[in-house]
Amino acid sequence: MLARKSIIPEEFALPGLASRMLRKPVFRDRVNKARFIAKSGSCNLAHKNIREQGRFLQDVFTTLVDLKWRFTLVIFTMTFLCSWLLFAMGWWLVAFAHGDLDPNREPDIEQCVTNGKSFTSAFLFSIEVQVTIGFGGRMITEQCPTAIMVLILQNIAGLIINGIMLGCIFMKTGAVAPARAETLIFSRHAVIAVRDNRLCFMTRVGDLRKSMIIGAAVRLQVVRKTTTPEGEVIPIHQIDVRTESATAGNSIFLLAPLIICHVIDRDSPLYDLSAAELQCSDLEVIVILEGVVETTGITTQARTSYVAEEIQWGHRFVPIITEEEGVYSVDHSKFGNTARVATPRCSARELDEKPSILIQTLQKSELSHQNSLRKRNSMRR
Repeated sequence: MLARKSIIPEEFALPGLASRMLRKPVFRDRVNKARFIAKSGSCNLAHKNIREQGRFLQDVFTTLVDLKWRFTLVIFTMTFLCSWLLFAMGWWLVAFAHGDLDPNREPDIEQCVTNGKSFTSAFLFSIEVQVTIGFGGRMITEQCPTAIMVLILQNIAGLIINGIMLGCIFMKTGAVAPARAETLIFSRHAVIAVRDNRLCFMTRVGDLRKSMIIGAAVRLQVVRKTTTPEGEVIPIHQIDVRTESATAGNSIFLLAPLIICHVIDRDSPLYDLSAAELQCSDLEVIVILEGVVETTGITTQARTSYVAEEIQWGHRFVPIITEEEGVYSVDHSKFGNTARVATPRCSARELDEKPSILIQTLQKSELSHQNSLRKRNSMRR
């Protein structure tokens, strides 16, 4: 049986019309990929198939500091309990060897540890020795040299355990560098605009505390997937980016929020990217701020990153520092606010090859600004 023909000719059907319609060229959508550095500064990296697990035990202190709080507290508690039980067994063996646990023992013979009648008594005495409580109900005598040696060993072991555990707890509290980095802030978005007739990548950094970061320095890195001429694929290719402070060779004075500027020149990985190509690229710009905390002398580091969607082309950060009654005031509510400015949509390479593009863009912006002013004046009249 033959298929029934349609009343509408095939050339006028929807598939035929759709195939003949002219389509505008579109850029390739950016492939969704994981961030290398999260906005909070944490590294989005998972280590798998590590065969040499014993390397972590060679640096026990750092391993304890890197663990989560729940694991650290469990290890902290179990370490003390195990040490108390271990030395309680030692005190019980000393008392058993001396015959102090024998119910038929002669009362004239002095015990190694007074009132040591059972393992529970030995456990309580072990706690009293290690934490130096000393309730007075139990005490060591001169009858057993072995008991004196156990006392010395337990005191030394208790000091070592206290030093390691308390040091680990102290390093995990708010006095460490990561806690100080919580008050180092970055703008939510980065911008690309013209500064001194050059395209520049800019971001804003600031410190919420009055205590300063000594020797603060900012580093920029561009992370992207790269293929070498030999065909080698580098999934995470880190390219260092120079900033104005790095070019001058001086650290920044982070007394107030600053705008970190990177001039997009021939050595920049952003040199060949236009506004449209940037939105389709898979690059990630990492910003690293590090320095020494003034109050504690500990080196701290804060990090963030910007993907293509978080880079605003043709914007500039609004001023947030004003002078009020002889005092400079910082309005942090406008910390990440930006304003649109006239910026060529072409790449920095095209702008260097044709400087007239910048002049034409500025002229168009000036004309549009004058027209808007005339319209406002005419409406007021």
